[in-house]
Amino acid sequence: MKIIDEFKAFAMKGNVLDLAVAVVIGAAFGKIVSSLVTDIITPLIGLLMGGVNFSGLSYTLGDAVVTYGVFVQSVIDFIIVAFAIFMVVKGINKAQEKVVKKEEAAKEEKPKEPSEEVKLLMEIRDSLRR
Repeated sequence: MKIIDEFKAFAMKGNVLDLAVAVVIGAAFGKIVSSLVTDIITPLIGLLMGGVNFSGLSYTLGDAVVTYGVFVQSVIDFIIVAFAIFMVVKGINKAQEKVVKKEEAAKEEKPKEPSEEVKLLMEIRDSLRR
């Protein structure tokens, strides 16, 4: 029973739920980027390279056919996906930095009002000066 209770505690932590949401969103984002790569970027790169279709590139060794074009396509997909994720994370980090800077600026602008104890001590000090 102890293992089941520990697993329930683990599974119900916020981090696990956040991770599950991230995986689902990441899968959807991956489909979008894969479509971008397959349908838009790869044909443009192929056009720039003289109409080369990467997925059709192959080399025959005896009876074996090595389709290295599929590998090249996968490498290009990976590079573009990694770059797209990098740009998204960079944008999120920049937005978070702006929010933090605004919060810090707002904290610095507000003069701190002294606590009740400090006010009382200031009154005592002022009355002793008289």
